[in-house]
Amino acid sequence: MSSSDGHPSHTAHHHPNLAGHFDTIQQQDYAARLGMWLFLGTEVLLFAGLFLGYTVYRHFYHETFHHCSRALDIKLGTINTLVLITSSLSVALAYWCVKVGKRTWAIGALVFTILCAAGFLCIKYLEYSHKFHVGELPGKWFRAEELMQFPAANMYFTIYFLTTGLHAFHVIVGMSVLIWVMKGIIKGRYNPDYYVPVELGALYWHLVDLVWIFLFPLLYLI
Repeated sequence: MSSSDGHPSHTAHHHPNLAGHFDTIQQQDYAARLGMWLFLGTEVLLFAGLFLGYTVYRHFYHETFHHCSRALDIKLGTINTLVLITSSLSVALAYWCVKVGKRTWAIGALVFTILCAAGFLCIKYLEYSHKFHVGELPGKWFRAEELMQFPAANMYFTIYFLTTGLHAFHVIVGMSVLIWVMKGIIKGRYNPDYYVPVELGALYWHLVDLVWIFLFPLLYLI
């Protein structure tokens, strides 16, 4: 609400979460959502470049990539996929619970999501440790004798570690964001009157899940 001279009216209700450089909470929420979608767009472009590199090398070394993908543990990859899909559901439930005022349920759903993220990283650690043990590493550390007969096998594992390592980093960032959001819910900062940070944290986590949905079939299945 503005006065006749164009300045915000001092009689308008000042939202406790309103930053000083915004006139209304609606304007602030719109800017926050727009900023997050733009940021997610840059993240998509980042992974799109990696997917493009994978596609090019897959085209020229199809047989090599096929045999190298058989060296991955599809059971662990499948479990991790189910873990992330489940975490997508729980973070969406956490967002809904905050909107309807179910604070305790929201905290519980976020705790479950964070535990899923930690479980994903633990499983990925098991995969990585096996790769270190058998020498399926990128660059000069590649020494998997059964795969050396295939040209560009080294490149496959370079792409594998680059893409999954970058994704694991995003999982860690996502965990940190969700922990920060959960603390805000515990302290009562986020509630049915103000829940945009919870929404944005959930959006980021959905991106993390979506990227893995593409990585899993590309690296493990085909």
